Amino acid sequence: MFWDDLSAFSSATEALTGVAVVPVAVVGPLGVELGEYELVEPAGLLQERARGRESLFVPLANTEGGLAISLQRGARAAAESGGFRTYVLRDRMTRASAFSFESTAQAVEFARWIDGQLDDMRAWLEATPVEGLSRHAKLREVETHVVGSMCHVMYAFTTGDAVGLNMVTRNSYALNQAFVPERTPVQPRRTMLEGNMGGDKKPSHRYFERGGHGKTVIAEATLTDDAIRRVLRTSAEDLLDLAYVGTHGAIASGMQSVAFTPATAIAAMFTATGQDIGMVGTSSMAHGAAHRIDGGINVSIRLPGLEVATVGGGTTLPYARSWLSLIGCAGAGKVYRFAQVVAAATLALEISASAAMATAGSREFFKAHHERGGLR
Repeated sequence: MFWDDLSAFSSATEALTGVAVVPVAVVGPLGVELGEYELVEPAGLLQERARGRESLFVPLANTEGGLAISLQRGARAAAESGGFRTYVLRDRMTRASAFSFESTAQAVEFARWIDGQLDDMRAWLEATPVEGLSRHAKLREVETHVVGSMCHVMYAFTTGDAVGLNMVTRNSYALNQAFVPERTPVQPRRTMLEGNMGGDKKPSHRYFERGGHGKTVIAEATLTDDAIRRVLRTSAEDLLDLAYVGTHGAIASGMQSVAFTPATAIAAMFTATGQDIGMVGTSSMAHGAAHRIDGGINVSIRLPGLEVATVGGGTTLPYARSWLSLIGCAGAGKVYRFAQVVAAATLALEISASAAMATAGSREFFKAHHERGGLR
């Protein structure tokens, strides 16, 4: 045990017995052009207000030898080429309830009815004094999917600076148990809060392609031939060959990503900043892309469902608040900034790890794991 007083951690878990210490590397600077965003009511669409360039240091909580130095190398190559640029495209959190009926006809009738209830549901959630209802979770869309006698109902919310899954769970439950039974023209024989279409902690093609469960973020950089040669010790042609092979390999295996190692950077940042580690799998669904330009290559990574928070949950723990503060992401109004920083760090690692794999015979990738991989 490293602390005598565990009171600061008491709200984070049940049966609190101790704490685990994970080494944290601080890597940087990452030169990033960040966007400032706000939600426009009532649809909850994102609007970019301004852009600005910063140099940031990012915390990586990990026990993987070579991670920090590799991410640093990718950040340096990008910095010498003009830095990263990041964009937030979408913000949603979903809960997909399921309603079972006696027949397909009833399920279809229910779907047609509930498709037209969005405005009434919004008003009901705003006005109804239901115990535990979240006022921070705003209902944005309702989508239905009928399979046989089942109607899946995908509720999509925005949740402010929290991940918000507890919020949308409470509000969806209230809709299912109070709003629907009082108004539906056909009563379901059974209602389930989650019918397994909601994207929660399970990578899926639906949310890989469309986003909608977390923040959809893109990070981009333009790498010059000079930086690729000097810093990454490879060539644009070799990187593009790797991208070609890797894309086809991902498709052939049915992989729910087209990327090299996004989970590594995301897990390290999640651990340091008090995010829900169970969301690393869905948050690290990624689509990398690269193409040749005059004097270098353009590289990017799309994270369609990055589930991050700057308030609530583990972000309130002392260590998490400190690391979030380091990157200017602690507290309200910071979640879009944090999502972009995570995306930039993820691309930095992708750049460096891909460069190591792209060398002849992937020699540099082998050397990194041989020299820094721990026990032999």
